[in-house]
Amino acid sequence: MSDDNMPDRITVLAKEFTPAAMEFHRRHMAEKGYRLEGGITPRQFQVTDGLGDPDILFDGDMYYAATFVKTAVDEA
Repeated sequence: MSDDNMPDRITVLAKEFTPAAMEFHRRHMAEKGYRLEGGITPRQFQVTDGLGDPDILFDGDMYYAATFVKTAVDEA
């Protein structure tokens, strides 16, 4: 995916804190116009189709989630 087609939000999941945090630097996210949204926290992930109980993803294992948000560009 080219930089021009990158989504407004990207969430990276990692089993440990450091790999999730390093992804911001490794992929040069600041240079691509992204910032870290909130903290990097461990979470359990679930998915639902809205009709029943959610399914637990990743066997219920906790993953650190780092969400990167594309910053607004001021147009002058």
